[in-house]
Amino acid sequence: MSEEVRNLEPKVLWNHFEDLNAVPRPSKKEERVIEFIMDFGKNLGLHTERDEIGNILIKKPATPGFENKMGVVLQSHLDMVHQKNSSTDFDFFTQGIQSFVDGDWVKAKGTTLGADNGIGVAAALSVLSSKDIEHGPIESIFTIDEETGMTGAELLTPNWVEGDILLNMDTEDEGELCIGCAGGVDTTVNYHYGLEDPKGTAFSISLTGLFGGHSGCDIHLQRGNSNKLMARLLLKLMSDCGVQISDFNGGSLRNAIPREAFVTITIPTGNIDKCRAIISDIQSIYKSEFSTTDPNLKLELLATDMPASVANKADASKMMHAINAVRNGMYRMSNDFEGLVETSTNISKVSLDDGHLKIDFLTRSSVDEAKWDLASQIESTFQLMGANVEHAGSYPGWEPNPDSEILKVMRGIHFDYFKEKPIVNAVHAGLECGIISRTQPKLDMISFGPTIKNPHSPDEKVDIGTVDRFWGYLKKILVEIPNKN
Repeated sequence: MSEEVRNLEPKVLWNHFEDLNAVPRPSKKEERVIEFIMDFGKNLGLHTERDEIGNILIKKPATPGFENKMGVVLQSHLDMVHQKNSSTDFDFFTQGIQSFVDGDWVKAKGTTLGADNGIGVAAALSVLSSKDIEHGPIESIFTIDEETGMTGAELLTPNWVEGDILLNMDTEDEGELCIGCAGGVDTTVNYHYGLEDPKGTAFSISLTGLFGGHSGCDIHLQRGNSNKLMARLLLKLMSDCGVQISDFNGGSLRNAIPREAFVTITIPTGNIDKCRAIISDIQSIYKSEFSTTDPNLKLELLATDMPASVANKADASKMMHAINAVRNGMYRMSNDFEGLVETSTNISKVSLDDGHLKIDFLTRSSVDEAKWDLASQIESTFQLMGANVEHAGSYPGWEPNPDSEILKVMRGIHFDYFKEKPIVNAVHAGLECGIISRTQPKLDMISFGPTIKNPHSPDEKVDIGTVDRFWGYLKKILVEIPNKN
C-alpha cells in the first residue's frame, strides 16, 4: 500500500480507499470485501446488515439538530474490474492494488486502480466513520456485482431503505450531475467448427498496445478493438497466404474494449516471408488509422510449437468473415442529449480453440427498443453461419427526470461551492439507479463523482484535486439537504 497516497487530502477518504484496495474484490467473488464492510459497520457500532445476495446496508443516525432532514442513501458498488497488462505479474485474488501518485493523478502499477467505484465506497465509509460531519439520517448501500451484470442492484431487498434521496457516487467527470444512463444486454455466440490437420510452420501473432477502456464511457472515442483488427488481419492472411487458424483469444472482460488479441496459425512454408510482409504492411495501416487513439499498437509474429489441429478452411472463413462483418462501436447518437451515444455494442471477448468458438458482446442503449434491435442484428450476423446466439443479463436504463427535486438542490449547492453551474446529462454506461428504482421506488436519485479516466483498463487514474473537491461538495450536500415537509 502507498503511504504517499495515504497522505493525500482528504486523508480520511484516501486512507479508506487504500484499506479497501488491500482487499481483493472481483465481480462475483466479493466474499472478502463483504466481510470487510460488515466488520467496518459493526466496529463502529452502527446498524449493519446484508441481504441474501450479499448487498450491505449500514445506517447512521442524524447528528443532533439534523433529525428532521430528508434521509440520504449513499450508494456505491463493491466490486472492481480486474484487468492488467499482459506483461504485469500480478494476482488479483491474493494481492492488494499497488497504487502510486503520478503528478495530479493516482494510478496503479500495471493494473486497474479500482477508483471505479472505490472512491465512492471510500467516501461512504468516510461519512459513516466521521465524528465531525453534520448530516441527517444516513443509510449506505454497498452493492455487489455491478460490473458483470448488476445482480446486486437487481436483487436488492425491496423497500430496504427509509431514506428520501439516493446519491449514487459512480460517475466519472467532475462538474457533471448525471440523471440518466443506458441499459444493456449481453449476447453470447457459440459455434462448433470442424478440425483438420495442420500444415506448414506454426507461428503466433500478438496484437498489443491498444488503449482499451470502458465499453460505454469510452466507446465514442473510437479506439481500436483488438478482436475486430485481428479478424481483419486473418482474413487477409487466409486469402493471400493460405494460413490455417488453430486458436484465437482476444479481450478479457465483457464491459471493456479489448486491448489485446493472440492467435496461433500455420503458414505454408513457401509463404512465410510473404506473411511477414503483409503483417508489416497491416501494422503500418493500423498505426495510421489509429495514430491518435492507439499510438502504441503493435503486431508481432513469432515461431511457436505446431498445434495438434486447426479449424477447417470453410469454417475458419465463416468465423472470420462474421467477426469482420458484425457491428461494433457506436451505432447511434442521442437526439435528446448533445454528444451522448444512444446505442452501441462491443465485441468484448473472442475464444476459439479445439472446435469451439465463443464470442461475447455487451450492447448498450438509453432506448430499450434500440438495444434489442442492435442485439438482433448481431444475432442475424451469426445465424447466417449457423451459430447459436443467446441474449441474457438485460438491465434497464435510467430515464432522466429533469424536474427532480434533488437535482434542483444539488444545482444550487454546486454553484455555491464551485462558483459555476454543473453540467446535467445522462451517460452511456450502466448505473444501478434505474434498477434500484424498481425496488426502492420512492427514492429521488442523482449520480456524481470525481474525475476518473480510462476505467476498466490498466491506464485507469483518478484526479487528486477532484477527489478533494468531490469530498467537500458531498459534505456540503449533507449539511444543506432540505428538511422533510
